[in-house]
Amino acid sequence: MKLGFLLGYSGKQIHIPIDLIRQAEAMGYDSVWTAEAYGNDAVTAAAWVLAQTSKIKVGTAIMQMPARSPAMCAMTSMSLDQLSGGRFIVGLGASGPQVVEGWHGVPYGKPVTRTREYIQIMRKIMAREGPVEFDGEMYKLPLTGPGTTGLGKPLKSILQGNPKIPIYTASITSAGLRCAAEVADGVFPVWMDPNKYSVLGEHLDAGFAKAGNGKSLADFDVAPFVMVMMNDDLEAAYNALRPWLALYIGGMGAKGKNFYTDYTTRLGYGDVAARIQDLYLAGKKAEAEALVPSELLDEVALIGPAGRIAERLAPWKEAGKRGEVGTMLLSVQDPVILELMAKELL
Repeated sequence: MKLGFLLGYSGKQIHIPIDLIRQAEAMGYDSVWTAEAYGNDAVTAAAWVLAQTSKIKVGTAIMQMPARSPAMCAMTSMSLDQLSGGRFIVGLGASGPQVVEGWHGVPYGKPVTRTREYIQIMRKIMAREGPVEFDGEMYKLPLTGPGTTGLGKPLKSILQGNPKIPIYTASITSAGLRCAAEVADGVFPVWMDPNKYSVLGEHLDAGFAKAGNGKSLADFDVAPFVMVMMNDDLEAAYNALRPWLALYIGGMGAKGKNFYTDYTTRLGYGDVAARIQDLYLAGKKAEAEALVPSELLDEVALIGPAGRIAERLAPWKEAGKRGEVGTMLLSVQDPVILELMAKELL
């Protein structure tokens, strides 16, 4: 099992901890991941890190697909792949309607259809087998119809592409997981319980079957985000993470349209997830946060003193041996924790 860590979003000022990234590189970490919402972009930060490192891979978790055409994403990926000696990883996501329509000003559309077509177009461009033509539901190359000149023509990338550039997607819905397994090289399931792989596995298996050619976990990386909160005061550690899960379960979508509420339900916490969402949407955030179960936090995160964290790595190690977790992406930037995880897992 490999280790990576997440840089997360920047605030008003971009801060990239290059010294910490180089330490992680020296410890044997496989990857570091940038992010974007509606401030800093993920690609610029990835390029900055790649230029100042030599071994560690750099991925985007995630690039928002509606913000870029598939061709632009392929151009960016091929460029960074060449300039870094093959160390760039593409991480894609649909984002959400609030950002897509409110910030980028484009229709949210059908996220699974977009993902499938987007990756198919990228693969065609990077394979460079000929001029690219595509007739999909959301993307058409060349584009014709109202508002076009009729002068578009199929083009072949000038830049030599690498068809083996890894492409990951962020997915937790049943359809999204099936799509990821079918067309991508890996998936970010946000968080996961390593003892409940079946919540993901049945959908991934369906996607592998649709892909054909014997595709399986051996060809695919399940890379969950794993929050780590080290604190000798266990209850304080739980309380520090409750707002994180409450925000996703309760606030990341409308009633009936929150994928994280649905995902938490599939993990076995449906009743409490519904109560958290009702309280959160009613503006009672503190009450919603208080309801986040310690049991759920322990299942999806690593919490407590160093010794407890080391002990609770056991199910993650077993999931790694089974191939059900390929990479743990740590949501932490504490060098002490990074060193502890490297000692236990690398």
